[in-house]
Parts: sequence; C-alpha cells; structure tokens
Amino acid sequence: MRRSGRLRRRLLAVVLVAVSVAGTAGWVSGNAQQPVVGPPPGTAAWNADRVLGRALPDPASAEPREVAAFFEGLGPQARQRLVERHPLVVGNLDGAPVETRYAANARAVRGTAYERLARDGRRILAFDPRGRGQVAEVYGDLGRARHIAVIVPGSDIDAGNFDRAGRGHRGPSGMAAALHGAAGGTTAVIVWTGYTTPVGVGADAATGRLAEAGAPRLARFTRGLTAAGAARPSLFCHSYGSVVCGLAADRADASDLVAFGSPGMRADSVRELRTSARVWAAKDPDDWISRVPHVRLFGLGHGEDPTSAAFGARRVPVEDARGHDGYFAPGTDSLRAFAAIARGEAR
Repeated sequence: MRRSGRLRRRLLAVVLVAVSVAGTAGWVSGNAQQPVVGPPPGTAAWNADRVLGRALPDPASAEPREVAAFFEGLGPQARQRLVERHPLVVGNLDGAPVETRYAANARAVRGTAYERLARDGRRILAFDPRGRGQVAEVYGDLGRARHIAVIVPGSDIDAGNFDRAGRGHRGPSGMAAALHGAAGGTTAVIVWTGYTTPVGVGADAATGRLAEAGAPRLARFTRGLTAAGAARPSLFCHSYGSVVCGLAADRADASDLVAFGSPGMRADSVRELRTSARVWAAKDPDDWISRVPHVRLFGLGHGEDPTSAAFGARRVPVEDARGHDGYFAPGTDSLRAFAAIARGEAR
C-alpha cells in the first residue's frame, strides 16, 4: 500500500508538470529545438589539410589535452596560418591557446549576423553560427586569472540575445559582468551559451533532451580550459542550465557547481552527480521555479529540488534576491556569496 501511494503521488506530480508547462507555453511542436551537436563547421576541410606537413588533431575525437600539446609545438606563424585557414575550427577547439581562439573568432564572426562580437576588443572564446548561434564570451584576463567562473544560462538564450542591452544583471552577460565586478580582478568570468537552449517553457524545458546534447559540450569546454593552462572553473548554472550542469557533472573539470533557480539536475542527490566538485544550491523566496514539481518520471521533470535537505547541496544565502533572474543584483547576499565561491573562499 505504501509503495502504491508513493507511485500515485509521483504520477500526480507528473500530471502537474504537464499541466504547468502546457498552461505556460503549450505543447507547441513548432517550439521544439534541434540541438547543435558534433564538431564545428569546417571540420572536414581541417582534417584534410596538410599545410603543416602532418595531420591536424581531429576536433571530433582529440581530447583537449592532445589539442593543447599540438599547439604547444607550433610557432606563432603556424598558429596564425591555421587561424586564417580555419577560423571556425580553431575558435571552437577546446584546448587551443586562449589568445589564438580569440583571434580565430574575431575572424569567424566577420560577414555574419554576429559581427558585433568582434567590436570593442571583445574576447570571444567560442562561436558557432549554426542553429540559433552559440557563443562564449570572457570578462577579464583569462590568461592571468587565478580563478575562473563559467555562467551556464537557461531557456531562450542564444548568440543573438545573450548580451541584449537593457537586461542588466538579469541577462547572461549582465550576470557575468556583475560577478566579475564582485569577485575582483583575479577572477575571470565566462558566459557560456554553448548549447541549444529551450524556447519558452514548453516540452523542451520539461525534458532532458537538449541538456543531454549540451552536457558533453560543457564538460569538454571545462577540460579545454584546464588543458590550456587555466584554473579549474566554478560553474554557475541558472534554471535549465542547471540540468545541463547536472548531466555534465561527472565529466566536467570543475571545482564547484552552483545551481540557482533550478528545476532539478537530473539527480536526486549530490552523490548521484558523481562529481568531486563542491555542489551549491540557491533559490530565492519568490522565484517562480518553486511552482514546478520536482519529479522525474516518464521523461518529464528533472528530479529533486537541489535546495532540499534530501539533495545535500551546500546552501547559498539568497533571502534578499528577487525573482527567477535576480540573483546577481548589486548588494545582494547571493552576489556576495557567488563572488566568494568564484574566488575559492567560500566554505
């Protein structure tokens, strides 16, 4: 009887997930997103190129440490030649030197709808024009930073809007700028829009399909940072981005995972994440995510609430934050706590 009661409660929660999603955005098939997967555009030409008299590391199979070793053996002229011939590959090649990737992406965005990314000395660490566009931008000096933080955003974010003006600390770029300012000059912050996010709060947001496609990309990105000589990053995972982080946790080279405004991490406890990183969780009192049932059944829902005692994450103080995207507001306890985590000072 007790077992059947638990099953009924779980089935009811699934129904509530379906109702909440349908009531918010509808199960609109036109909103379904096709995730960008696989190596970057231009990989076939890169693999066939023998301009250096030898094979180049295959973006689809070479580990970031192998990529790093390859570039360490190249002089400045050889690196520049590859940037000029294959900017989209070099700019997305995890493990390649940071400055080389910046130069490649500055070239890759020219003539595209994303030319703004090359202006004003912006540091673009990854750029992929496929689909709705993917991008990673650096705030601070990544090459000299003692600490690295990576912000992984949630739904409705892509290369066209991640830096939209007027959103302030509520948008991904504003979050990165706020965290960089609060953490200080020894910390670099990256906003990583490197996966296909859900559009709206429809079926894609209620399932793990897009997160499953994005998780290997995030894990590889973190390994690329450390292979290139950067510090192990702390991951700040917002909303659906925390689903991506949860699925990437056991493969990511990260010091901390911070889930905030999270619908769940596709795990029911910190132990299930199988990570050596410290795991933190935050949810402010009026975040609408609290109305999303925390369940995972028949492919719907994302599991236990990361802020629950049962999950076992370290709690972040967020009482003075407001709303689903207010965690980086100036002067809040949450921003101060996030900055301390980014600097490696929080315990």
